[in-house]
Amino acid sequence: MTVIKWEVRSGAYYDSVVLMQLQRGLLGLPGVVDAGVVMATPANRELLAANNLLPDSISANPDDLLIVVKATDGTFADAAITGVDELLTRRKATSSPNSLDFRPHSLSAAVKQLPEANWVLISVPGRYAAGVAREALELGKHVFLYSDNVSLEDEIALKKTARERGLLVMGPDCGTAIVNGVGLGFANRVRRGEIGLVAASGTGLQAVTVHIHSLGAGISHAIGAGGRDLKSDVGAITAHQALDLLARDPETKVIVLISKPPSPDVAAKLLSAAKSTGKPVVVDFIGYPPPARKLGNLHFATSLSEAAELAVNGNWELVIDEKLPITNSYLRGLFSGGTLAYETLLSSQAFLSPIYSNSPITNSQTLSDPLHSKCHTVIDLGDEFFMVGRLHPMIDNDLRIRRLRQEAADPEVSMILLDVVLGEGSHTNPAGELAPVIKEIREKRIGGPALSRVEGLEFVAIVIGTDDDPQNLQSQISQLQDSGVTVFRTVTEAVEYISLRFGASRESEFTPVDLGQLKRPLAAINVGLESFYDSLLSQGAQAVHVEWKPPAGGDERLAALLAKMKGKKEN
Repeated sequence: MTVIKWEVRSGAYYDSVVLMQLQRGLLGLPGVVDAGVVMATPANRELLAANNLLPDSISANPDDLLIVVKATDGTFADAAITGVDELLTRRKATSSPNSLDFRPHSLSAAVKQLPEANWVLISVPGRYAAGVAREALELGKHVFLYSDNVSLEDEIALKKTARERGLLVMGPDCGTAIVNGVGLGFANRVRRGEIGLVAASGTGLQAVTVHIHSLGAGISHAIGAGGRDLKSDVGAITAHQALDLLARDPETKVIVLISKPPSPDVAAKLLSAAKSTGKPVVVDFIGYPPPARKLGNLHFATSLSEAAELAVNGNWELVIDEKLPITNSYLRGLFSGGTLAYETLLSSQAFLSPIYSNSPITNSQTLSDPLHSKCHTVIDLGDEFFMVGRLHPMIDNDLRIRRLRQEAADPEVSMILLDVVLGEGSHTNPAGELAPVIKEIREKRIGGPALSRVEGLEFVAIVIGTDDDPQNLQSQISQLQDSGVTVFRTVTEAVEYISLRFGASRESEFTPVDLGQLKRPLAAINVGLESFYDSLLSQGAQAVHVEWKPPAGGDERLAALLAKMKGKKEN
């Protein structure tokens, strides 16, 4: 028969690594069958209950230390609980000499002790983490936020504050980063090199950096963003900042983007920004269908290992469009072929947002009124909606010409994309009808003053056909080109061209992160897991560890009152 005994130590906080070591120490004592040493959070109490280690009579708060021992008799159980203090003393005696250094008890004191620190690593319980991160930002420090269970509202607020101040918040729930050769969190030891990473996936970042290392290349910086950064609510704030940093870093020659499934609208904006970096960018958005193998400087991988291999061995012959990129205006695609429209939409959604269609891929892309386009739009004019009482647009161009004039009359449209499909049964001379209308629009500026931007209106066509088709392929291409149309033979070629033309401006209304800070020798303040502090020192970084305790001993009402009093004092 076994006996369970327990002890609650009010307000005694220890990080999870220390608790794990204490629990293992208790399990090694005579007569101990099982043990639990945890902070008494609801989740930890549920875990103890699941293992039959939580008697109903235990009363404890989330910030209390809870020690539970199951032993073969009461004597062994009592001895084990009494032995916790001895285990703590033994741990301090056997830990690294760094543990004997003076340790501040607040973040502000740590900054005074190590003023050159440019990073704060935070791994305290989630309900306190946002407060510590907020204080770090107020002190002008970048934040590596390992803690999870931080609310989405807090994450958004922290990242917006950081962006306004030219600071980074990696996380929450950011497990890995590499800054100027020093690994943060669970980073691997990899050589320095010319490949930079932006990752919303900690283990994904590790997998890619390790494979890059095994292939003989190295890492300039690897910036974690946290698992929720590419969700619509957050909007990839940290990823955009990191991408901009690596684009400006002369030592970073290739950039790799990694994420678990991103929100499509956020992915499109981030990829658009990636196109404007002027550097090769390898993209592995896990679970997000690659729009192509290559779009300009973007190279899409289908696995983490392939992302590393492309980054190391890729052919980086960049195609540069000398024309100024199109910004703040829209593409309208008018297709006679439904599959061509769908493929164009599938590829274009990677960098055009928002984009709509009467044949959408996702519900959010549904064009509510097929007769009127909005933002970026790809229309299948062969859809049954348009076919009532009409011939198919591969035979009759009347509907497409009407829609072409309608789109050209919209001052926000800067490019119109058409397909021209040749072959048996198709219109005998489609270019002969389309080209004169296009030429008229370009030369006469129809529509009056409303088309003040029509001089920037561009026409692109995808011509599908062979030299043996009855329409005379070369004649069709020549007629279109003579009217000012840029002609391509495949959707892939056309979409790659469009991706180059619709470039995103890298100018930002927010303060850019100082590249010099990223390249300075890393110095950091650690708040939370002591193992992170030891890792920093072992890599040659300067670091200070804060002996953190929950504010007001975990009493939330008292903590709120103290924070309110502090705010009044500072004002």
